[in-house]
Amino acid sequence: MAQLSDDCFAFGGPMMSVDEAVGLITTRVSAIAELETVALADADGRVLARDVAAPLPLPPFTNSAVDGYALRNADLPGSAERAFPLDGRIQAGGPAQAPIKPGHTARIFTGAPMPPEAETVFMQEDVRIDDSGKIVLPPGLKRGANVRSAGEDIPQGHLALRAGQRLRPQHVALAAAFGLTRLDVVRRIRVAVFSTGDELASPGEPRAASQLFDSNRFMLMAMLRRLGCEVSDLGILRDERTSLASGLKRVAGHHDLILTTGGVSTGEEDHVKAAVESIGSLVLWRMAIKPGRPVAMGIIDGTPLIGLPGNPVASFVTFVHVVRPTVLALAGGLPEPPTPIPLRAAFTYRKKAGRREYVRASLRRAQDGGLEATKFPREGAGLLSSLVETDGLVELGEDITNVEPGQDVGFLSYADLL
Repeated sequence: MAQLSDDCFAFGGPMMSVDEAVGLITTRVSAIAELETVALADADGRVLARDVAAPLPLPPFTNSAVDGYALRNADLPGSAERAFPLDGRIQAGGPAQAPIKPGHTARIFTGAPMPPEAETVFMQEDVRIDDSGKIVLPPGLKRGANVRSAGEDIPQGHLALRAGQRLRPQHVALAAAFGLTRLDVVRRIRVAVFSTGDELASPGEPRAASQLFDSNRFMLMAMLRRLGCEVSDLGILRDERTSLASGLKRVAGHHDLILTTGGVSTGEEDHVKAAVESIGSLVLWRMAIKPGRPVAMGIIDGTPLIGLPGNPVASFVTFVHVVRPTVLALAGGLPEPPTPIPLRAAFTYRKKAGRREYVRASLRRAQDGGLEATKFPREGAGLLSSLVETDGLVELGEDITNVEPGQDVGFLSYADLL
């Protein structure tokens, strides 16, 4: 009996690998040149436009790392504990003190400036006070212990933040530590988002019995906003080549990227590929990736277009591996390829060689305490539940054909992909 292949996009011509496709796309787009200056509080998620050199050292002055007692290195106890008269009290934020007297110690608190000539701090937990009120310090502490030297974190003039970095909260914290209030960033990438298909209805609109509510468009817009994009929601384009071409051409000159979902397969009612070819050029159509085989990239009036599959899991996976690097390239951002974390598989899986596959998986703690990945129990690139009820994706490279329980695999957390 004749059988149909379960590989529903297996037909004609070699497919491009994920790495080749990303390289092709990111080298075909040019970074936008427009910059803007934003308040520090609004800089998270934006791409830094100019290098930031440290305008001051961090920390800007030598200070105590603990609550305790400061003294000169020359006075450190030798082989036995030693009692010291107390010589002052130094609080965080207080003024610098006079030099500490030889043979004396000073009470000091975390973050307080070290007094001149004081070089070591004993933690208060290691100190006792004798009956005469002197501070008794134990032997054995290393010179310079519990002291943070000026500039030990970042010296003045050091390149602290690089142009092209997508700013995260820790970068914002560093800029704040320098006393900066504003940063130069690349303006937001403007992305037009369409869904395609007569089978779709927008949430809030009437839905025919044979229609689905459009979920992909809202997922993609949320993902784009997490990348700092300015998103135009252009709704649903119907399955008609002329109207598709007209809608795409209409927005091309006003956006940096056009993103569509659905209509990039080979069915008689999948018209995105033909529409792009009629008004621009197609540079990529199929990738060796599962889920997500049909991915289109074209150029319309100089504006790149990426067409993602209509199944939500395929759309999610290809967004991460195609759209995300494209947005970063448009913003002049440094590459941020996702790095799989090695852990053990707790499932069996078979795949074809020559393509990269992503398995939806959850994490659990094994009996020996190690982390392992369990596979979502059902297949299908249309299962939104498989994205909601898992923790991330197990990445299986092109050379892998078989996975057995206990085998090391690479895991990509959703938190690291968005």
